[in-house]
Amino acid sequence: MTPEAPLAETFEEQRPRLLAVAHRVLGSRADAEDAVQEAWLRLSRQHADSIDNVAGWLTTVVGRICIDTLRSRSSRAEVTPGADIPELVVTEDVDSPEDAAVIADSVGLAMLVVLGSLRPDERLAFVLHDLFAVPFAEIGQILDKSSDAVKMLASRARRKVQDVPPPTAGRRRKQEQREVVDAFLAAARDGDFDALLRVLDPDVTWQRFTATGVTVGTGSDAVLAAVRRGQGRPVVARRVSVNGEPGILAWGPTGRPVSVMACTVDGGRLVGIVSILDPRRLARMSLPAPPAAD
Repeated sequence: MTPEAPLAETFEEQRPRLLAVAHRVLGSRADAEDAVQEAWLRLSRQHADSIDNVAGWLTTVVGRICIDTLRSRSSRAEVTPGADIPELVVTEDVDSPEDAAVIADSVGLAMLVVLGSLRPDERLAFVLHDLFAVPFAEIGQILDKSSDAVKMLASRARRKVQDVPPPTAGRRRKQEQREVVDAFLAAARDGDFDALLRVLDPDVTWQRFTATGVTVGTGSDAVLAAVRRGQGRPVVARRVSVNGEPGILAWGPTGRPVSVMACTVDGGRLVGIVSILDPRRLARMSLPAPPAAD
C-alpha cells in the first residue's frame, strides 16, 4: 500500500458528504463536482503524515473553493445578467424509484432561490453550520473571521431563510401540491381568472429568468396579467416534477420547450413561482418529451 492510499480511502469515504456540502453552497451539481475534484487534487499533493484530520482538512478546502467560486460569480454579476439561475432537475411527475434517485441530490427550489440571495460568506456560514453542523471556529478559519463574526453571518442568513416552506413530507402533501398545480394549469388554460385567484396566494412571488436577465413580480395580479397575455398562444403545458416538487413544463407548436415553472405550494396555494424562459438555457436542460399529439 502506497503512502497516498490512506488519503485516497478517506477521500472516497468523504466524497458523498463533500458533494452534498458543495452542492448546497453552490447550488449546482456540476460546480460541486468540480470543487470536490479540485479538493482531491490538492489532497493528492499532500503527504499522509502531514494532515492530522483528513475529513476536517477536506471540509476546509472545499469550503474555501466554494467561497472563491461564489465571490467570482458576484464579481461577474454586473456583466452576466441572470447567470445565477437555480439548477433545476426536471423529470416526469410519478412516484417511482428511478425518479426518486434522480431528485435525491437536488436542492429544494425555494431554498435554492433564497440561498442565491445571500452574500457568499452568509451562504457558506449557514450551510456549513446549520445544515452540516460544522463548528463556527472551523468556518471562521475558512472565512478568516472570528467565531463571533461567523455566528452573526449564520444568524443573518437564518433570518432570511426562516420563511422558506418545508420540503415535501409524504405522499399526502405531494398529492395536495399536485392538485394545486393542476388547478392552476386548468384555470390558466380555460382563462378562468376567478379560479386562478383561488389558487394563487395574494403575495405570490414570481421570478422570470429570460435571455436578457431576471424580472421579479409580487402579487397575484402580476401572474394574472401574464396569463392574460398568453391567452390564445399555441402552447401545450403539463405537470412535471421540478426538484422533487410538482411544476409545469410548456412546449411550443414545434415541440420545442418554451418554459419550465418551478412551483412552491404552501397552505393549499401557490406562494412562489420560478420560470426559466431563456431558450439557450432550456436547450441545455434534460427535459421530458412533449405529450404525443392526439
